[in-house]
Amino acid sequence: MERYEHYTDTSQFILPALDTAFIFAAFRLADHAETGMAGLAGYAPFFFVIFALLWGILSRQYANIYRPDRLITYAEKLRLLLRTFALHAGLMLLGALVLHVQMPLVYVATVYGFAMVGVVVGRFALAFGYRTYRQFVAEPPSRFVIVGTGASGQRLYHFLTSREPGGSEFDGFFVEDNEVVPDGLRSLVRGTVAELKAYCRSTQIDELYFALPFDRHALIEDLSSFATENFLSFRIVPDYSGTVGRDVSVYFFDRQPILTVRNEPLGIHTNQVLKRMFDISFSTLVVGGVFPIVMPLLALLIKLDSPGPVFFKQMRPGRRNQLFPCYKLRTMRNDHNQTELQATKSDPRVTRVGKYLRKYNLDELPQFFNVLLGHMSVVGPRPNMVSQLEEYSKHIRSYSMRHAVVPGITGYAQVNGCRGETRAPQAMEKRVEYDLKYLESWSFSLDLQIIGQTVRNMVRGEKNAY
Repeated sequence: MERYEHYTDTSQFILPALDTAFIFAAFRLADHAETGMAGLAGYAPFFFVIFALLWGILSRQYANIYRPDRLITYAEKLRLLLRTFALHAGLMLLGALVLHVQMPLVYVATVYGFAMVGVVVGRFALAFGYRTYRQFVAEPPSRFVIVGTGASGQRLYHFLTSREPGGSEFDGFFVEDNEVVPDGLRSLVRGTVAELKAYCRSTQIDELYFALPFDRHALIEDLSSFATENFLSFRIVPDYSGTVGRDVSVYFFDRQPILTVRNEPLGIHTNQVLKRMFDISFSTLVVGGVFPIVMPLLALLIKLDSPGPVFFKQMRPGRRNQLFPCYKLRTMRNDHNQTELQATKSDPRVTRVGKYLRKYNLDELPQFFNVLLGHMSVVGPRPNMVSQLEEYSKHIRSYSMRHAVVPGITGYAQVNGCRGETRAPQAMEKRVEYDLKYLESWSFSLDLQIIGQTVRNMVRGEKNAY
C-alpha cells in the first residue's frame, strides 16, 4: 500500500495548490476583463480568500483529492468537479443573500467560468501526465489474482478492471473448496486456494489480493509468508460483511480505520458543518423574507376563525430523545385538551383555517425558529409526539435510530407519501424505513431534492395532511 499512500499524500498538497493557483488566475483575468469589478469596491481580495477556502473545504469532500487518479475515469472526474462547483456557487449565493452583499453578477460569472476551466484543465492535465508516465516510463502492468468471490472480491474485480485499463491485468479468482461461486464469475476461476501457490510459481503474478473474511487467520498468515518468500505484493481486501455478518462502513480518523455497522454520513464533522450552515442560511432567508409578508396575514386569519393564541407549542423528542419546544401555527380549537391525540381525517378539532394550513404545510412555518435555535434542521426525520415515541419504541426495534440526528421540518418519508394517520403498525414502520434510508444515504443534493419536492407538494396540497 506504500505507493498508494504516497500518491494520496502528495495529492493533498499538489491538487489544492494547483486549484488555488487557477482560482487566483481566474480572479486576475476577471479583473482585466472589465466585468463590473468596481462594484466590489476593494472587497475582491476578501472575496478571493472566501472563494478559495470554501473550494478547498468542498473539494476535499466532493472533488476527489484523496483517491488515486488512476482509479477514477475522466468522465467521473468531470462530474465530481462540476457538481462541486455547483454546490460552491449555491453556498456563495446563499451567503451573499444572508449578508446582503451586492456582487456584480457578470464579474462573479466570469470568475466561475475561468475557475472551472482552469481547475478542470489542471486536473485533467495532471491525470493525463500521470497515466502517460505509467504507460511509457514506469514498470509494465502488474498481474494480480483475487482470493475469494464474495462481495468484496467482486467489487475489487469490477473496480480495478473498469477503472484502470492497461494498468493491471487480472489473472483470475481462487476460491475455497466449499465456496459458492456466482454464475457470472465461474469462467474466471483458476482453481482452489490449495492450488494457488503452484499457480503463482508457474505464472508471473505480481499482486495477491485476499478477499475472504477476517476469521481465516491461519490462511492469511500462510499466504502472507508465501507472498514474502516469492516477492509478491500481498494485500488484504477486508470482507467485513462476511466477518461481521452484515454490511459495515469504514471511516478513517487520520489513517486509523474505524468500522461502523451502518453508513452514517452525518457522523462526519464536515457534513455536520455543511448541513448546519445551510440550515442557518436557508432559515434566515425564510424568516427575513417570507415571515414579514405571510405571518401577519396567517395570524389574522387564525384569530378571526377561532379564539385562542396564534402559535401552538408542544414538547417533542429531538436528537437523542431530548425534548424541545416545537412551534407551530395553531390549527385546532383551543378547548379540546387532547394535545397528545394524533389528528385524523375529518377531525372535529381542526378549524376551518387550520384545515388549509395543514394541507399546504403552512402550520410548520414557525419551526424555522426551531432550526435557528438548533432544535431542528430544515430536512430530517419529523419529530413525533412523546406518546408516539413511547408507543412505537416498544414495537419497532429500529425506531430509536431515527433520533440519532436532529429532526426536520420536512423529511424523506413525508415527500414519499408517508403522512397522515399511523394507526396501522405498517404505516409507522414505513416512515421509519424511509427515515433510516435518509440517515444512511444523506447528501447535500438529497436535502435539496427533498426541499424541492416539499415546495411542489405545498403548491399542490397534501391530500394526507389532516
